[in-house]
Amino acid sequence: MPSTQWTRLILALLLGMLSFAAAGRDAPPASEDPVIEARMLRIANELRCLVCQNETIAGSSADLAADLRQQVRTMLREGRSDDEILRYMTDRYGDFVLYRPPVKGTTWLLWFGPGVLLVGGLAVLVWVLRKRQRMSADRFEPDEADADEGVQP
Repeated sequence: MPSTQWTRLILALLLGMLSFAAAGRDAPPASEDPVIEARMLRIANELRCLVCQNETIAGSSADLAADLRQQVRTMLREGRSDDEILRYMTDRYGDFVLYRPPVKGTTWLLWFGPGVLLVGGLAVLVWVLRKRQRMSADRFEPDEADADEGVQP
């Protein structure tokens, strides 16, 4: 292949990559009103994406998250308050839709479960280590290197 053909191929690949990079820019806001868009983003940062579950609907690219953002915009244009929108979403999807659900009886496990598991795991570790410390040396198997050399512990 002559060098001019290689040059053209490389140039075509570079132009193709640049066109993909240009297409990947952020989309313009869906609302002409910057106040509504700012409020929508503030509310969207409080709502969990029901598809992704580890990010807010503001940061998610899932179709459901886009639909929920549009629904929040619509409710804002109707004049609803932030609390009314959050209440509507929790009534429809439950406390799970809130990125920071409230502490109440149904969410205790969510809030305190990891801490209980950590404390329980540490308690078991301490118990096992203390039990092993009280055991005599002949209860343990010797290391392979010590057994080969005939070294007694």
